[in-house]
Amino acid sequence: MKRKRRENSCALLGVAALAGFCLPAQAAIIGTCTIMIGASGTMKSNPAINIFGSKQAGGSSAGATITANSTLCSILNLLDCYSVSAPAPIAFTSAPSGGDTNVSFASVFRLDGSGLDNPGGSAQKLTNGTHTVQVDLTATKSPGIFPAGSYQAQVTVRCE
Repeated sequence: MKRKRRENSCALLGVAALAGFCLPAQAAIIGTCTIMIGASGTMKSNPAINIFGSKQAGGSSAGATITANSTLCSILNLLDCYSVSAPAPIAFTSAPSGGDTNVSFASVFRLDGSGLDNPGGSAQKLTNGTHTVQVDLTATKSPGIFPAGSYQAQVTVRCE
């Protein structure tokens, strides 16, 4: 009978020790990645009116600030716990009749003032801290030209 109690006590002690290890690890994984939207971008057309883009003459990039903070990354001194991406939309959020027909979209983004364009759908690793992001979007109509009117598009910046 005493032997059974020792086994049960050891088993309970083992479970208690395991629970002690698991709970802090779960709490350490919790982190935040906050995105603050800055300036909206402006898309302009090329002379042939078959491309709208923020990199066209007179256009401007959209901006955001990302603050990544993960306790686990800090404790383990990891450099790449979060990733950022800015995939292109599949359509305009608003466009005149025929404006969305035969249109393809492409986005790029730059981190922390870098001149390097990262493809929008390609996640880039982030360190803990605050980062600036500039996003550019291009819409290409092929074949044809964009009809006159007002267009809007939205790129979603992701931090995962």
